[in-house]
Amino acid sequence: MSLTARLNYFQLAQPSFNALLALSETIQKSSLGVRLVDLVLLRVSQINGCGYCIDLHWRDLVRNGADPRHLNAVAGWREAPFFSDRERAALHWAELVAQIPRTDPDDASFAELRKHFTDGEIAELGFTIATITAWNLLNVSFRNPIPAKG
Repeated sequence: MSLTARLNYFQLAQPSFNALLALSETIQKSSLGVRLVDLVLLRVSQINGCGYCIDLHWRDLVRNGADPRHLNAVAGWREAPFFSDRERAALHWAELVAQIPRTDPDDASFAELRKHFTDGEIAELGFTIATITAWNLLNVSFRNPIPAKG
């Protein structure tokens, strides 16, 4: 696969880019908290194979004090002792939603999610997953390269 960008989508569709960027900024200010949002952004980006977003959100988490060892375990969060029950519920839900239609966000998983989040937080989590999925699809399809320097 070529590492050359196909086109500069953020300049070619600037109003749409700016709207998605504004949504991303809103999500970062949500009641979910920056760490949880960035963990979900990282995990969904891993699922979608978006190297640009994986790098970006890993760096954001490290910049905000996350232990790199913990972040290296995000893909294996079920076996890693580094995540709270709330984070585990969010990561599980993010995986289910990010993989629709191959998976089903079933009622039991939703009930588990509700043990840790309010309905408003669940809605915010949904927008978080949807937003990063949009970024992932754009960056992968247009081959937005990972910057050489972070």
